[in-house]
Amino acid sequence: MPMRGLWKLTWLETKIFVREPLGLLGSLMPVVLFVVFGRMFAGQMRGGSPNVPRAVAADLPIFMSLLLALNAVLSLVTIVAIYREGGILRRLRATPLRPHTILAAHVFVKLALTAVMLGLMLLAGRRYYPVASAVPLLSYAVALLFSTASILSLGFLIASVVPTARFAQPFATLVLYPMLTISGLFVRLSELPPALRALARVLPLTYAVSLLRGIWTGDAWSSHVADVAILTLISLALAVAASRVFRWE
Repeated sequence: MPMRGLWKLTWLETKIFVREPLGLLGSLMPVVLFVVFGRMFAGQMRGGSPNVPRAVAADLPIFMSLLLALNAVLSLVTIVAIYREGGILRRLRATPLRPHTILAAHVFVKLALTAVMLGLMLLAGRRYYPVASAVPLLSYAVALLFSTASILSLGFLIASVVPTARFAQPFATLVLYPMLTISGLFVRLSELPPALRALARVLPLTYAVSLLRGIWTGDAWSSHVADVAILTLISLALAVAASRVFRWE
């Protein structure tokens, strides 16, 4: 019965999300950007031109994948804040469904959305972005979903402390997107000032970048045991913190 309730709620939340055009369009933006940049540089990349920026030639898929993950987190923060302010969380909690079932449904919706958008991104990019045949796409998809699930725990913590639905997305944006700048994606961690380097070491995006970049370039999962372990520990710590401060009304 609990599983049946979980899947019913997950399906309901999926339909609610799909009917919201702004949220769906926002989720499609990384796909559109991936195609645009791929189309701009595809010819040079196939020809091995040295003029292609490294960010496009090597890290564009990683960047766009992280945008997919962050969009899922932003969507989660926003919907939880709206549900709380509208009294929907309180009413859901009064149903036979357990609190963790209600929250798990939101996680499944965001993970499914991320998987679909990643599939669209790779399909759309095949024409414009030359992906090497050696790239393990299935392993990469698993790595992205795992990273997204880990970062979603941060989303629950943000959703727990954000004051109102009106400020949910701006507040989450201010917290999440600056993390990209010190995650090691654009600047090596060794080149960061000591204070920022120390901060980067406790942020989930740092280890998500390392994991995604490694899997994309053909590393075995065994080479990233530390990334997986630290992401898991950070996720658990954030989940515990969120459970202590989460407000249903």
